[in-house]
Amino acid sequence: MVAGNGIAAAWKAELLAAAGAHVDLFAPAPTENLRALAAAPPRGGAIALHERAWQPADCAGAAMAVAECADDNEAACFAAAARAAGVPVNVIDRPAFCDFAFGAIVNRSPLVIGISTDGAAPVFAQAIRARVETLVPRGFARWAEAARNWRPRVHACALSFRGRRGFWERFADRAIAAPDAPPEETDFAALLTQDETAQAGSVVLISAGPGDPELLTLRAVRALQSADVILFDDKVPPAILAFARREAKKILVGKTETAMTVALAKAGCRVVRLKAGAGQAGEEIAACRAAGIAVEVVPDVTAVRPALTKHADAAFDTLTIANRQTAQHC
Repeated sequence: MVAGNGIAAAWKAELLAAAGAHVDLFAPAPTENLRALAAAPPRGGAIALHERAWQPADCAGAAMAVAECADDNEAACFAAAARAAGVPVNVIDRPAFCDFAFGAIVNRSPLVIGISTDGAAPVFAQAIRARVETLVPRGFARWAEAARNWRPRVHACALSFRGRRGFWERFADRAIAAPDAPPEETDFAALLTQDETAQAGSVVLISAGPGDPELLTLRAVRALQSADVILFDDKVPPAILAFARREAKKILVGKTETAMTVALAKAGCRVVRLKAGAGQAGEEIAACRAAGIAVEVVPDVTAVRPALTKHADAAFDTLTIANRQTAQHC
């Protein structure tokens, strides 16, 4: 149930209909925009326009009640009527009368990103949404729709958990790499043919540095989120382990557990060895290479920063020399 004549009520009615709801819209003096919205609602929903003021009985049976109110008195009456009917209520831009809040959304339906300040700063949430809008390609809508259509087919293939996860990881990589290329049947076939038997075990050695999760690189986070097994020291803080996916097996080990690392990788697992501090990885690297296992070392930001600083200083020195030569020539 939505009540109101204005733009805010129209937006909420459109938003709810786009989510698949049947919306009863009560507007005693509907604008042409409201009439047009009711005549052509978003795909998936429906809007029934009632050209009258709302009444308490209209709340009965609603999943939620939303209103655009002129003042606090009207807001209090609407909220009381909705609560008396046992219906959660939202009075637009009046948090004191709300049981729930609408977040600002980035709509790439069926992919939807919500941003909420719990009603404290709607304009701030809208500003953040505007930033996110520029980062999320519109082509993601087609890929999300393809995911919905392909999911039953992937399930019917009877892949193992790892096989299904591998399919969706490759799906995400392809969607992010080419978001504006519409997903085709050939994409499905190509993603499916890379089955789990083609996936060998691997090892990623990650330095946790001083233990600050802010200093992990994006590569380290991606490795933690795709690992099957994570071997970690007792000095690695829980905040870093929180980046791992829930299904990953986490094992507390000592300083040297090279044999376990190699054995798990040989069994086909994607292993992450998470070390506190800078960590010395020479023994693990040599053992993995000797066993023919792919191994990668991912340092934390503190280890990378000196090299970046050195390159930046060198570039600055080169630029300074060039500027001096230009000045002398002039």
